[in-house]
Amino acid sequence: MQRATLVPQYMFLTKGVGRHKEKLASFELALRKAGVAQFNLVTVSSISPPAARSSPARRAWRSSPRVRSLFCVKSQAQSDEPHRLISASIGLARPTDPNMFGYLSEHHDYGRRDEEIADYAEDLAAGMLATTLGVTEFDVDESWDNSRELYKISDKLVKTRSITQSAVGRRGVWTTVVAAQS
Repeated sequence: MQRATLVPQYMFLTKGVGRHKEKLASFELALRKAGVAQFNLVTVSSISPPAARSSPARRAWRSSPRVRSLFCVKSQAQSDEPHRLISASIGLARPTDPNMFGYLSEHHDYGRRDEEIADYAEDLAAGMLATTLGVTEFDVDESWDNSRELYKISDKLVKTRSITQSAVGRRGVWTTVVAAQS
């Protein structure tokens, strides 16, 4: 009998927002909007496997049609406060060498805009990857190459990206935002 491998060939980023008078129902609606409500979500640590290709979610699922569980890194925020800005973000830092693993960060926050949260999540992922490459003091600004839009960490070139979902709370309902990588 052949053993199944747990190293994914594909990965995807997704996000969603849900609103409902019940907190749990708002979370379920956010998962539906993100397209992952039909799966059991299994939380994993922040390693992005080598050679895993980015793909739309549907293609990743088709590669294994009997998938009932998704391994994921997930960020979420919830609030029942009117006018409260909430955000959830996943940052991804991957060396340009496809044989090296990357790093994911999850971050949620309150009162901060999408671009600010996305940049923070990307910087956090790059900083965490830097520590695995032996860099003990990582300076985001010093490592960033604006012309090539990537980081230079140690002697490695690292690209980053993120996905962020934010929403403003409404009176009388729970608002949930999720961002995930699977």
